[in-house]
Amino acid sequence: MNTNGFVPGNRVRLLRNGDQYFPALEAAIDDARFEVHLQTYIYEPDEIGLRIAAALKRAAARGVAVCLLLDGFGCKELSKTFVRDLIEAGVEVLIFRPKVSPWTLKRHRLRRLHRKIAVVDGRVALVGGINIIDDLNTPGHTPPRVDYAVEVEGPLLTTIRASARRLWRSVAWTHLRHIPSGALSARLPAEHAGNMWAAYVVRDNVWHRSDIEEAYLDAIRNARSEIVIANSYFLPGIQFRHELVEAARRGVRVLLLLQARVEYWLLDYASRALYDSLLPAGIEIYEYHASFMHSKVAVIDGHWATVGSSNIDPFSLLLAREANVVVDDVGFATELREDIENSIRAGAHLVRPDHWKRDHWLRRMLAWAAYGFIRGSLGIIGYPDRG
Repeated sequence: MNTNGFVPGNRVRLLRNGDQYFPALEAAIDDARFEVHLQTYIYEPDEIGLRIAAALKRAAARGVAVCLLLDGFGCKELSKTFVRDLIEAGVEVLIFRPKVSPWTLKRHRLRRLHRKIAVVDGRVALVGGINIIDDLNTPGHTPPRVDYAVEVEGPLLTTIRASARRLWRSVAWTHLRHIPSGALSARLPAEHAGNMWAAYVVRDNVWHRSDIEEAYLDAIRNARSEIVIANSYFLPGIQFRHELVEAARRGVRVLLLLQARVEYWLLDYASRALYDSLLPAGIEIYEYHASFMHSKVAVIDGHWATVGSSNIDPFSLLLAREANVVVDDVGFATELREDIENSIRAGAHLVRPDHWKRDHWLRRMLAWAAYGFIRGSLGIIGYPDRG
């Protein structure tokens, strides 16, 4: 095991979908004594959003320093009334990059807060891909979207809490806002909670520009038996694709679970352009069709696993602020691996190389056009084709 960045003594619990995530989040907030940091890309004031807002207000009423950080683009439709009610109840609310424009390719406008984390009292953290939105709040009211998070206790909390506080301070400074003293002064040691090795890996635009991608690449290069990746938006760069193909060539089983339902057509079509190079290498590709799949998880060699907010596409790997937890534990990896396998059995189709080659020429042409547009756009804003 490469222990670089890993911390022993943790307990990491897998949370599948909102059915498990939101009760854990609400309970953690209700148990808060000192501080709550909640950072999310999307906050929807549906039934779930109202429940979490009520919990945040209850915590603020107890004197807890509650810090809510929202992305300006993901929450652009959130009403000012909703935010004002939170603030009047004592919740500190900040917006990360509030200026948004659908017509600009300026790099700073595309750098979004895409991480989804909650840290309570330096005692427990929830990290994953789940926004504050009901699982059934999807177009057409399809079955619940598939998504994951983890609940973390133990020494890793020191790193997670420090990262959350650092980002909050940075955004507060740019807004010339007061920083709640309770959230900054409380020093709460993270205690031994289990026997799991885990690491907290973030992507930002300063010191950690490629940490999440490098964590993936290191695990892929060292894979000996199996690589399983379930990712909703899969558009890796040349280096990432090369490592997957090389792994397949040395006999590693490489399995990708991608979403079949078109949500963002440009990314969806561009992802399919990569099938021409991945399928001939023996990489298995399954498309999940039962509902929307929002997963950002992977399991390698039955012991290395990651759960987080980062897609494997240029926006997550090159632009957005992301956060993943990496766990080196056979039990955890087995549980996640089995859940991915259940999703494949319940609602995925294998993409067969011969069928893909015979696919309609217009569909394949659109796929390559979408891929070319995205890569060209990255070139315009100054990013190389590395993933």
